[in-house]
Amino acid sequence: MSSINQSSISEFLLLGLSRQPQQQQQLLFLLFLIMYLATVLGNLLIILAISTDSRLHTPMYFFLSNLSFVDVCFSSTTVPKVLAIYILGSQTISFSGCLTQLYFLCVSADMDNFLLAVMAYDRYVAICHPLDYTAKMTRQFCTLLVLGSWVVANLNCLLHILLIARLSFCGNNIIPHFFCDATPLLKLSCSDTHLNKLIIHTEGAVVMVAPFVCILVSYIYITYAVFRVSSLRGGGKAFSTCGSHLAVVCLFYGTIIAEYFNASSSHSAVRDMVGAVMYTVVTPMMNPFIYSLRNRDMKRAIRKVLTMRFLSKL
Repeated sequence: MSSINQSSISEFLLLGLSRQPQQQQQLLFLLFLIMYLATVLGNLLIILAISTDSRLHTPMYFFLSNLSFVDVCFSSTTVPKVLAIYILGSQTISFSGCLTQLYFLCVSADMDNFLLAVMAYDRYVAICHPLDYTAKMTRQFCTLLVLGSWVVANLNCLLHILLIARLSFCGNNIIPHFFCDATPLLKLSCSDTHLNKLIIHTEGAVVMVAPFVCILVSYIYITYAVFRVSSLRGGGKAFSTCGSHLAVVCLFYGTIIAEYFNASSSHSAVRDMVGAVMYTVVTPMMNPFIYSLRNRDMKRAIRKVLTMRFLSKL
């Protein structure tokens, strides 16, 4: 019966952001297109600047280049389908396509989470143990941290996808969202979803909370180390290297906390939609600006890349 129920729904219908797309589709298409282009171009420019400037071949920028790559994947998982909805009217997505989108969205979110924790640890070692920084943050160790993050993220998301794939969908196929998310899918299922919800609230919560705790602990030690510095200038310089990372952490976790931990209200659907746009579209777009505008080395490397591209066209 499970296979019959599941095969009865071969595709889902994504409503998108607006319940009346005929009145707003052009504006939404233009807005999402601009944000998507800014996200892709900005993050690719960060990656190119880091790869071409030998002075940026350090652990901090290695992690940043990986974060930029993940942000491109994050935005590319959802925005192209949104553009298709509002320019082509293509609101349907196949069952397998829905699970694929959910899988890559989950992996991107987990990787953002893990990389922010890894970058916090990198800043902790650089500020609290500067003499041991080179010995601890070796190329092999940094690569292992990133690869380990990818492995854990993929295993975690694969578990969720396999649990959803075993469910039956035999009734309503309308998803009131602009991408396939776990919560709307579970609501549409006519199977018992207690195991899925249990895994989401236990294992899924641990995967999200553990890196956040690591970031908090790292910055507690960093703050303590900065206050111990006798020179105010030295302390301020040490802490300023964390400014961009802290801004990204606040933006990423702030949107997640605002969406998932706020009390329910009559406008919860609108609030959830705004929160989803923030962490899937706006945050990946803002990260390149945050890191480049507050970092002299990044601004110098980006100017070098842009100058080289301009001169090559002459």
